[in-house]
Amino acid sequence: MPALGKKYREAATKVEATRQYDGSDAVSLVKQTSYTKFDATVDVAVRLGVDPRHADQVVRGTVILPHGTGKTVRVLVIAQGDRARDAEAAGADFVGIEYLAKLKEGWLECDVIVATPDVMGQLGALGRILGPRGLMPNPKAGTVTMDVAKAVKEIKAGKIEFRVDKTGNVHAPIGKVSFSAEQLAENLQAFMDTIVKARPSASKGTYIRSATVSSTMGPGIKLETAGYK
Repeated sequence: MPALGKKYREAATKVEATRQYDGSDAVSLVKQTSYTKFDATVDVAVRLGVDPRHADQVVRGTVILPHGTGKTVRVLVIAQGDRARDAEAAGADFVGIEYLAKLKEGWLECDVIVATPDVMGQLGALGRILGPRGLMPNPKAGTVTMDVAKAVKEIKAGKIEFRVDKTGNVHAPIGKVSFSAEQLAENLQAFMDTIVKARPSASKGTYIRSATVSSTMGPGIKLETAGYK
């Protein structure tokens, strides 16, 4: 795709390859270097000084981005009775115990699944389907809970989940190119603050090794990480 290659090269000329930018400058540059015709997603990638092969060095958690991700998140709540009614009132897109059967048949028209503890035994059997897609509810992420209304509201407000991968990197969306630079900077700050707080006690040496922000198909822009310990 030579046209894309040319546009990428043109965008990359605006980025100083060896420079580390502060958060505000970085997200402003992300907006300038995005060349897609659609509203591209802005992502952050952070390389951590941890060894995820050890359970006590796994970094995972959630953060509510002040301005959301810009993406409409479809939430499925698997619950019964009052909890199901609470979920509907909170704005869940799909609600009901009957979705267990639909999931088993291959229905996957949702982005996040919230479940009450009493149905997790049945959901566990769907691990092969849900696990690889990151859809399995988890108590640490707040998606296994009796307070389904709170979970739905937080997800709709911009709550995202993150987890370090096998190579020690964490990736997350922090908004869209159409966001203002201020909104992106505040979302980035909220995410980085949460990553720092999630540092495992077993992590030694430099924790934040490097961080990069970019738009979909756009060039990576290195972040100044000295402010993050």
